[in-house]
Amino acid sequence: METEKTTQTAAEQVTDSDLSELIKKVTKESHIRAENTELMLSFQKSKVTLPQYKLLLCSLYEIYQALEEEMDRNSNHPGVAPIYFPAELARLEALEKDLEHFYGQDWREKIVVPAATKRYCHRIRQIGKENPEFLVAHAYTRYLGDLSGGQVLGRIAQKSMGLKSSEGLSFFAFPGVSSPNLFKQLYRSRMNSVELTEQERNGVLEEAVRAFEFNIQVFDDLQEMLSVTENTLQNCSTHSKPVQTLQIPADIIKISPLLRMVLGIFVALATVSMGLYAF
Repeated sequence: METEKTTQTAAEQVTDSDLSELIKKVTKESHIRAENTELMLSFQKSKVTLPQYKLLLCSLYEIYQALEEEMDRNSNHPGVAPIYFPAELARLEALEKDLEHFYGQDWREKIVVPAATKRYCHRIRQIGKENPEFLVAHAYTRYLGDLSGGQVLGRIAQKSMGLKSSEGLSFFAFPGVSSPNLFKQLYRSRMNSVELTEQERNGVLEEAVRAFEFNIQVFDDLQEMLSVTENTLQNCSTHSKPVQTLQIPADIIKISPLLRMVLGIFVALATVSMGLYAF
């Protein structure tokens, strides 16, 4: 509710501004907060890790699947048609290629996303059915954000993870866009051409703030997932030592070859299960 009041106040102060400028103004604070999440700071400091990147790709795939399916379904809607650029902006195919590179052909079975990602996707699908004109807020937030930082973030990720080629970095490439700056100008002009009532415009602005909040929640949840995984690995490593102190009386082992075999299977299974936590 507080976010909606803040958005409405900002909108009233710049009533005559273009939609793209309005969104930029009302999301300024959220934008700064998103850039200062631990995950995004890792990119800025050139310290992004492979586990971070792989989990991020999983969430981006789910988010873009929801967004692009709803954009496709509403491509003729007057609030969506002007900013519908599938050939230039679609990310789903690139994400599938990256996920297959890191996870293998069965990558769909290995995708893991936090609750925040599911909430984000649910919201996109909800407005796709109920208020398609609000999709412009999510499209603007995601596509122009990725287009703006795509090349830089791609180079940072490649360097940070020690990748020898651009394989696994397709998400950051926009082959259909020859000039990002010129395309962003075109995109903003198309956004500004969308005809909206005052109520619809305020709704789009509220949705833009909400889109940033969803992204912040996703970044925080992803980092929390990584922290839990790292703690689990440390605990496994710490608790692996006492296993060596487990002693079975020699006479029992001699008497029961079957017990020796069972213990061997148990150790093997324990090793495999620990390996599942590694990325």
